[in-house]
Amino acid sequence: MKHDPLSDLAHFLVQLGWPTPLYWLLLVGSAGIAIHVFRRYSDQRSMEHFGRWAFRLLIGSMWWQQTLWKLPPDYPGLTYWMTELGKSAFLNLQADFVNNIVLPNFRLFAPAVYGLEALTAVSLMLGIGVRFWGVIGALQIVNLWLGLYNADGEWPWTYFFLLVVQLIFAVHHYGRSLGLDALIVARLKTPRTLGGTIIAEGA
Repeated sequence: MKHDPLSDLAHFLVQLGWPTPLYWLLLVGSAGIAIHVFRRYSDQRSMEHFGRWAFRLLIGSMWWQQTLWKLPPDYPGLTYWMTELGKSAFLNLQADFVNNIVLPNFRLFAPAVYGLEALTAVSLMLGIGVRFWGVIGALQIVNLWLGLYNADGEWPWTYFFLLVVQLIFAVHHYGRSLGLDALIVARLKTPRTLGGTIIAEGA
């Protein structure tokens, strides 16, 4: 049976396991932050900002869902897809890296893969560091796009579309729409230090 995003969301909202209450907390946190920013800043009260919040919440939920089949400590499913990358990569260099370095050291790389995906989800859902994590997410998608380019049953454009979405989030500062980035930028609007400037520009 084919699943749609809404039924997927409903499913992993109630499934057993420690990720479920964490996801609920992220949902409540995202809504709470959006309400706080909406009430505090009048320029955030528009359909444009609401739409941006909804879009990154939905894509952030998709990233969260993709972590559920690679949960620590066993990371089920990840070995299979890593093996597929080694077989189907567009570039021989990528295939060699996966086959000769990643797979033999799976226990070292698996937590990094899980962590990057989980943090990308958290960033999008809470609207924090979205410009940075939008780029990190885009790089992860590039890895999948090229790694599964020749895999049976895969449509490379699927990954390319998601790559474009991630870059849109980054380029257009989606975290500044009803997200924590809006609060950070407001506080650092006139930064007096180099560090403050970097944080404000990166949010």
